[in-house]
Amino acid sequence: MMDGPQDTVAYRLWPPVAIGGPLLVGGLVSLVWGNPVELGGWRVPLGLPLVLTFIGWNGWSLWLFGRHQTGLLPGQPTRAMLTDGPFRVSRNPLYVGLLALYLGLALLAPTFWGLVLFPAAVLLILWGAILPEERFLHKRFGRPYDDYTRRVRRWL
Repeated sequence: MMDGPQDTVAYRLWPPVAIGGPLLVGGLVSLVWGNPVELGGWRVPLGLPLVLTFIGWNGWSLWLFGRHQTGLLPGQPTRAMLTDGPFRVSRNPLYVGLLALYLGLALLAPTFWGLVLFPAAVLLILWGAILPEERFLHKRFGRPYDDYTRRVRRWL
């Protein structure tokens, strides 16, 4: 089977940049100007489980990419539509996991401004990666993908 450009997603913005950019900016603003609000001791018991959830959730999702021998990184061909494991509850489990990591790291850092910029990360990942992926997967897999989108939510 020959793979070509029609077999890969054309992202507007690479997902780690879409999610990591706002966190980095928020962290830098917190370092330079400080946090106007003290996040308190509750942040660690909430932040640590979010980071651990990311590790398990995304590890499982990545394992499925390998098991199904389909591309994960930009430029790698998409050969299979994943619908098992975390993909049964979210069409975008890797992004959900990365957003959980974002919140966990922002809490553990702590960076108030990183938390404030979290909605920007959500919007950037939606615009930069999820919407282009959805168009690509609809074109690539057609009716089976459309049926999947009716059964499984975009986020959770």
